[in-house]
Amino acid sequence: MRTSDRPDRAPTDDSIVARVAAILGTFTVSDAGIPVAEIARRAGLARSTTSRLVGQLTAAGLLQRDGSRVHLGLQLFELGQLVPVQRTLRAAVSPFLHDLRDATRHTANLAILDGSDIVYLDRVPGPNSAPMPFRPGGRHPAHATALGKAIMAHAPAEVVDVVCGAGLGALTAHTLTTRQALERELDEARRTGLAFDRQETRLGVFCVASPIFGRDGAVLAAISVTDLRGPSAITRFGPAVRNAALNLSRTLMPTRGAY
Repeated sequence: MRTSDRPDRAPTDDSIVARVAAILGTFTVSDAGIPVAEIARRAGLARSTTSRLVGQLTAAGLLQRDGSRVHLGLQLFELGQLVPVQRTLRAAVSPFLHDLRDATRHTANLAILDGSDIVYLDRVPGPNSAPMPFRPGGRHPAHATALGKAIMAHAPAEVVDVVCGAGLGALTAHTLTTRQALERELDEARRTGLAFDRQETRLGVFCVASPIFGRDGAVLAAISVTDLRGPSAITRFGPAVRNAALNLSRTLMPTRGAY
């Protein structure tokens, strides 16, 4: 589901599946329910079509209604818990995230790359972190995040092509919006094992991330510490994130096939 300010657009084909996906993709973490008219606008669909499909999705438990507003349904949450990568990888990484949170007292995150977005699989809030509008299952543009850069730095070149092809939109004045600038940061991330978000997703917030690998050497995901307050915090907490990622990779290597 959307948690970033991506442009609203109509589905690229006219199938029922594409229309349903467009409707489900309109919800963001900050929404307190959406009127049907707003769903139609965001999804790029006719209001009559949207109203009909919302009714069918509500009957199936994928959506629920509260007066004039529509919410995601519990059935979607239940289905999401069955996704293998979420269950297996999240279970393996969870102890490391808690240790990282305890060591830094800041929020620790786990994410994978899906297309041009990262998808958060887990996050452990830290006592020194302010509430953030991201949650497990939420998405964010990969090029603007330390997590996305950490993964892209060690992924095949075509993965970077996909991210750049989707457009390097600016979330703040600090977001990297050219491939040349992004490639420079990816080169540095390959050299150091660390990637950074320097106020690129939210003003005043810094993040440091490191990749985790499986037995075959392929990058699986990344972990990070976020809501850091300034460049000096990146330097201070970077080694802890890197060490956690290295130890986690060693733990996952024997069971790479499970992911």
